[in-house]
Amino acid sequence: MSAALLTFQRKGLELHTSDWARILIRYREPILSRSIFELTVTLVPFVALWALAWWSLTISAWLALAIAFGNAAFLVRLFIIQHDCGHGAFFANRRLSDWLGRFIGVLTLTPYDVWRKTHSIHHATTGNLDDRGVGDIPTLTIREYRERKWIGRAAYRLIRNPVFLFGVVPFYIFFLRQRLPFDLMRSGWRYWISALATNVAIGATLGSIAWQGGWDVLLFVFLPTMFLAASVGMWLFYVQHQFEDTVWDHEASWDLRDAAFNGSSHYDLPVVLRWITANIGVHHVHHLASRIPFYRLSEVIRDHDILAQSQRLTLLDSFRCARLHLWDEQSRTLLSFSDARTIAA
Repeated sequence: MSAALLTFQRKGLELHTSDWARILIRYREPILSRSIFELTVTLVPFVALWALAWWSLTISAWLALAIAFGNAAFLVRLFIIQHDCGHGAFFANRRLSDWLGRFIGVLTLTPYDVWRKTHSIHHATTGNLDDRGVGDIPTLTIREYRERKWIGRAAYRLIRNPVFLFGVVPFYIFFLRQRLPFDLMRSGWRYWISALATNVAIGATLGSIAWQGGWDVLLFVFLPTMFLAASVGMWLFYVQHQFEDTVWDHEASWDLRDAAFNGSSHYDLPVVLRWITANIGVHHVHHLASRIPFYRLSEVIRDHDILAQSQRLTLLDSFRCARLHLWDEQSRTLLSFSDARTIAA
């Protein structure tokens, strides 16, 4: 596909990226009343369910655990609000967005300024085979995988194993890795302050909870909510870019807009799940126009059916993505290990 065009095969139409930039710009303006409403219907239930789960410990630890798991839905939503703050899409006032993002970062265990920087790198390098490693899921080409020694291939298989990727990796990222700005160690004091200040706030919050309610609150309320939300977040990020017809190119032929749109999926979820995940599944539009608030992405899909049908993955389709592991530069598809072996044979 030409780097100058976004080609929509299903409709047989071609539109210049500049055309889409003009079309989508009218959705970029945040609506203050709507932003406040979305924050309220997310944060208030989150705090209420936290308190209810805490109180439920006096009745049953299992009841508290069930409520905590349910509350993970609101924590996922809070993370996506933090995500929009990072793009300057939630409030028109950038300073207000930043401070809300920092506050939510304590709840999501995510230092806001560090995350915003690494996420901007992800947006700027998505689909670039010569610029991987920050804000993305490790992805090798078939050639790169074959050139690794057996221990390197074993390590890659472990990382791409669904149990490890959606079970161990989320815990590592949110509980351990994000405590220090590993990807930005030499990028200035700002990111160190972001990470360490967030750590202090998290420590003070959890310490106060343990002091007031005991370790049971952390074990049966905090940990289940945080871990499930982290796992769901990892799954969403995976499906957004790891699908069969995604796009990867080397620098010489890589085009940012092409990779942004065609390398991102439209995860078309049922209505309830779409609300919980705050439309983050409309990821191809988000990468093309990241300043659009999440609550306006549904407007884009409603007004432009061509976008609704592009890169569309249903919930059932998405489960098949978990078995895709290697990028085939010849067929330009993401393949499973078994499919790659077939090609080799």
